Order: sequence, then structure tokens, then C-alpha cells
Amino acid sequence: MPLRGKRIAFIGGGTMAEAMIRGLLERHLVPPSHVEVTGPRRERRADLAKRFGVRARASNAEAARDAHVVVLSVKPQVLPAVMRELHGKLRADQLVLSIVAGATLRSLRLGLAHPAIVRSMPNTPAQIGMGVSVWTSTPDVTADQRELAGLVLGALGEVVHAEVEEDVDRATALSGTGPAYVFLLMEALVDAGVHLGFSRRVSEELVLRTVEGSAAFARASGRHLAELRNQVTSPGGTSASALYELEKGALRTVLSRAVYAAYQRTRELGASADQELASKGSDTRGTSGTS
Repeated sequence: MPLRGKRIAFIGGGTMAEAMIRGLLERHLVPPSHVEVTGPRRERRADLAKRFGVRARASNAEAARDAHVVVLSVKPQVLPAVMRELHGKLRADQLVLSIVAGATLRSLRLGLAHPAIVRSMPNTPAQIGMGVSVWTSTPDVTADQRELAGLVLGALGEVVHAEVEEDVDRATALSGTGPAYVFLLMEALVDAGVHLGFSRRVSEELVLRTVEGSAAFARASGRHLAELRNQVTSPGGTSASALYELEKGALRTVLSRAVYAAYQRTRELGASADQELASKGSDTRGTSGTS
């Protein structure tokens, strides 16, 4: 067990926390007895405890007390309340790993009064171990803690370290939100197939296999995506006709605007959290933050 002896507390038992717990246990990185999870709903806590054999608690502070890694896996609107509960209660040797969208290192450090923070953004394919997580950290995170963060996030799939925090914001807009773009495109293709005359079941299977195979082929080939597209675009052929309509409809521009809108929203969430902390200066007076 690479994480032998380490205890991990998940503050929030939502979908991504469940994916991380499953990945850690399936890879035998930690035993169930070393994992604790919290959440406001008793039924949800009981379900996670029953399915994974982990310990479920109602108190965030109690769950975090003996953990080596404290994973913040709550919704952004819940984070301020969680930080107030944990403010000043974490030991200096504990690592905080946040997967809360938009929550900056500065706001996390100030809100928790704790220096060792890792900020990450995984995506939904993490639920089947095929996600990608981009992460960065405060300078106070030690080399051992960085390795620890990589192992925990590795339970979700691929891990990419970012030297600058803004890359996590960019990743939130591209890979974090990316599955939503892909699902929408797939949904539109399925509808197009139904319009042509396929049953929805057959159309969906064709689209799923096409997207899955295309992604696998692109990775295996190692070629530029434009080269792969050109390979299946014969002059005057069906692909050329279809791509002409997509380009005429400004598909690239619309996608670019969508990604940028997600990026702006990520930055807004971070700014909102910083403003809330600033308005509660008495709670954070005397601490210092790192962007």
C-alpha cells in the first residue's frame, strides 16, 4: 500500500468524493478503516459506509482531526461554512486537498488558517478511473505531501501538475467542464441519427462507439487532430459536406466562447470567495495568503 498508515478524510460525500473513495479502495492504496467521509444527509453517509466500509461522520472537524489528508469535496456555496468550522483546527503537518471549483489557494489558506494546500480540478470520467486532474499547491506543501497528493488524485486517472494556479482555472473550463461539451455534442448526434430514421437505441450505440473509438484512435496514432480529420475528408465527399456546414455554423467559435465563459465563471467564483473572506476580516486577521 503506497499510502500505508495514511488516513484520509473526505469533507463532503458527493459524486466526486465517492469516485475518489472507490478508486483508492479498488487500487488498495488505503484500507477502508483509514477513510472517513462526512455529509449533511444521514442517508447518504449510511450508504457510503455500507458500500465501502468506510467510517461516516456528521462532524467535519471530527473527521479531519486524525487525517493526514483532508479532502474538501463540497459544493462551492457550502465551502465558506466548512472553512469556518475547520478554521485554525488543522495541524501543521496535515495536507488539505481541495477539489472545489473556483476556490483559490489564497481563499483556502485564509479561510482555514492553514498553509499546506493543494488545489485540484478533476473531471467526471474520474468515476470510472479515466479522469484527468490538474493540480497546484502552495509553497508550504512539502515534497512528501506533493507525492501524497499525486497518489490520491491518481486514483481518479491521469494527473497533471500545474506550475501556476491560473492553469487550474483554465483546466476547470477545458477538462473539468469538458465532459459537458462532449455529452451535448453526443446528444445532438444521437438526435440527428433519430431524425435520419434510426431508433434512439441504435443511434446512441453508434454515437457512443464512434466517440469512444475516435478518442482511442487519436491517442494511439500520435498524429495531429487536423491530420486525422483530413484522412477521413475526401474531396467532394460526405465528410467534406458535413464539415462545411459545421464550419459555416461557426462550431469552433461557439466552442471557444463556451470554454472562455466557463473560465470567466471559474474566476468569478474565486473572486466571490475572496470577497466573502475579506468581509469577515475578523475571522482571518493576522493570517497571510498565497495566490
